[in-house]
Amino acid sequence: MAMFEGRVAIVTGGGAGIGHATARRFADMGAHVLITGRRPESLAAAAGAHPLIEGFVADAGSAQAADATVAEALRRWGRLDILVNNAGAGQPAPLDQMTTEHLDATFRINVFGPALLARACLPSLRETRGSIVNLSSTLGRKPVAGFSAYGASKSALEQMTRAWALELAPAGVRVNAVASGPVESDFLRERMGFSEEEIAAIKTSEAAMIPLARRGVPEDVARWVVALADPEADWVTGQVLGIDGGFSL
Repeated sequence: MAMFEGRVAIVTGGGAGIGHATARRFADMGAHVLITGRRPESLAAAAGAHPLIEGFVADAGSAQAADATVAEALRRWGRLDILVNNAGAGQPAPLDQMTTEHLDATFRINVFGPALLARACLPSLRETRGSIVNLSSTLGRKPVAGFSAYGASKSALEQMTRAWALELAPAGVRVNAVASGPVESDFLRERMGFSEEEIAAIKTSEAAMIPLARRGVPEDVARWVVALADPEADWVTGQVLGIDGGFSL
C-alpha cells in the first residue's frame, strides 16, 4: 500500500467527489497530494482528512493559477510525479439557448485548464518520467440532448489525451484518461445547476439506463485513476478507460 511513497501528485477539483476520493487513495498509498479548487472551505476540509494532503486555492481555467500550482507543489516537496486533471464544469444548454459565456466557461475549465496545467507540469514530469490522468465523461462519446458543449469539451480532452501520449512517450511520460459515468456527488447541483427535483429525476432515469443498475460512487472511479498512474502500468498510454457501469452501452 506504499507504492506511491515519496511521489507527489496534483489533483484539480480535489475538494469533493472523484477528486477528493482520488487524493485520499493516493495519500493512503504514500503520496504527497496537492489538491486545488476555488473554495477554501472545501479544500481545508478535504485536506484535513489526511496528513499527506494539502490544499491550494486555484482556478483550474487560469494560466497564472497553473504556474502557481506547480510552483506550490515544488516548493513543498521538490518534485512532481502525477497530474490528475479532474476539475470540470458545464451547465446544460440546448443550442438555441447557448451563449458565448456558457461556451467559454465550459471549455475554459474542461479543455484550456487541463492543457495549461499539463504544460506547466511538463518540465517536472519529464524529470520523474511521470504520468497524467485526465477525467473525461461518458458524454464525451454518448450524445445527450442539451449537453452538446459539455460533451464536445470532453471529446476534446480525450483527443488531447491521445495526442499528448504520442508527444510525451519519448520522454517516458504516460498520458491516459478515465471517462466516468454518472457518480453520486455534488456535480449535478453545484456544477450543472439543477434543482433538487431535477436531480432526483435525473438520478432515477440514469440508474434505469445503467446495465449494472446503479449510479457510481467516487471511489469507483478513483481506483482506476490511481491504477493508471501506478508506475506498474508503465506500458499503458493514450488510453481512455470507460468506468460507467455499462452506461456507454
